[in-house]
This record gives sequence, C-alpha cells and structure tokens, in this order.
Amino acid sequence: MARVRFIGNEPVTVPELGSRVVQPDQVVEVPDGRFEGYVCQTTKWEPVEEPGSKKTNIKKEAS
Repeated sequence: MARVRFIGNEPVTVPELGSRVVQPDQVVEVPDGRFEGYVCQTTKWEPVEEPGSKKTNIKKEAS
C-alpha cells in the first residue's frame, strides 16, 4: 500500500477508504493502483510513500 498525506484545511470523508474521515496533515494508506489519483490533486494530497516501496523494520537484538 502507498501512503499519502492530506494537506487540505478541513477534515474530509473519503468514500474510497470506507468513508473514513481524514484530518488535515494526516497520513493514510491508499491502494497502490489509486496513488496517482490522490497525488494528482496537489492542493489536497502529497506523496509520502510511493507504490511498491517496502518498509523496513529492522530490529536490533540486545547484546
């Protein structure tokens, strides 16, 4: 899943995300195939993690 940040001024309800209410400056996960549909709205959304990016959770073991 890709991630985008909502940069609008007021909370919005996003039907595509199960009618989830998204707050200003909130980061949400969106389907990879819909990433461009969000980030093309440059006054409302900005990219955080592009489709196909892999998060790395590196755990350090205690010595």
